[in-house]
Amino acid sequence: MIIHDFGTIEYLEAMDEMRKVHARAVKDGENHLILCSHPKIFTVGYDDDNIWPVPVVKSDRGGSITCHAPGQVVAYFCFKAPKPAQFFKKVVNTYKRFFLDLLPSVRYDLENPGFYLENKKLASLGFRYRNGVSLHGVSLNVDVDLEFCNLVSPCGLRGIKATSLKAEGVEISINEAKKMIVSSIDSTFSHSI
Repeated sequence: MIIHDFGTIEYLEAMDEMRKVHARAVKDGENHLILCSHPKIFTVGYDDDNIWPVPVVKSDRGGSITCHAPGQVVAYFCFKAPKPAQFFKKVVNTYKRFFLDLLPSVRYDLENPGFYLENKKLASLGFRYRNGVSLHGVSLNVDVDLEFCNLVSPCGLRGIKATSLKAEGVEISINEAKKMIVSSIDSTFSHSI
């Protein structure tokens, strides 16, 4: 796995970079992981036609509205995914493993893809697949401005609020979270499903 850590990067700039990394992954056959965070922004998937009370940027990923903000670890996967369902299952298992040590009561919701603690959302997932390689990924709230994130309900889900690891009593730095995510990806993707 080749890791690209872009630090804090504007969302649209990150999308340009992700497309370049994706093209490289298609060509070299390697798995590429992009780690970054974005300045405050709301993005919506290509299949979302809702009117939102906040400015949004359209994305070519699936899913509804997602908040991005500093204090979040965004992992964009440009991974070989000849069987998208199996790839997606590995991503879910990666984050299940990540949460197991920190907040074992976090659950994955298959109907509303994401990781939740009761009625609070900690992480969102959204992917696309092109030429056998995945695009987009997972955003994990480590220590974000929850007031900003909760200007809308995550993914437009009624009764759901955004939360963060810090708000749930988990003190972990962005760099520590990145290391744990990379370790979990290594463990999960090195085994067959």
